[in-house]
Amino acid sequence: MKHASNHTTNLTRESLAAAALAIPEGEPFVMLNLLRYKEHAEYRDGPGLGPCTGREAYHRGYVATFTKLAEGIPIQIEWLGAVLAGLVAPAGERWDELVLVRYPDYATFRRIVESDRYEAEAAPHRRASLDDWRLLATTKLG
Repeated sequence: MKHASNHTTNLTRESLAAAALAIPEGEPFVMLNLLRYKEHAEYRDGPGLGPCTGREAYHRGYVATFTKLAEGIPIQIEWLGAVLAGLVAPAGERWDELVLVRYPDYATFRRIVESDRYEAEAAPHRRASLDDWRLLATTKLG
C-alpha cells in the first residue's frame, strides 16, 4: 500500500535552513537515511546509468558521486543495513534500507548538498532511484 501524499525525495533549501536552527553549530551529528527504492531507476533530468534498478542507481550513481564530492571530508558510514520488517509502523509502510552517516558538523553537510556539483551530479541519481526518503539529523544523548 502506498501513501503517495507522504512520499518525498526532495531536499529543499527551506528544510536545510530550518534544520540549521535545531542542529548544534560545529557539533558532529549522525544522519539517519530511510530509503525506499523504485523498482526501476527513472532518469528524467539528464543522462543516467542506463537500465537498472533504483537500488543500483542509488549505490552506483548517488553514493559513488556523493563520495567523490565529499572527498577529504571526515564523513563516516556508521551503518548500512537492509530493513527486514516494520514491527511498529503504519500498515503498508515499507523501507528497503537504512543508512547512518556521521558528519563532522551541519555546515559541512550543507556545503555538500547545496553545491552546484551536488545538484548536477548526485541529485539526479537520488531522484531517479528513490521512491521515498526520510533524512533525520540525530545526536547522541548524554
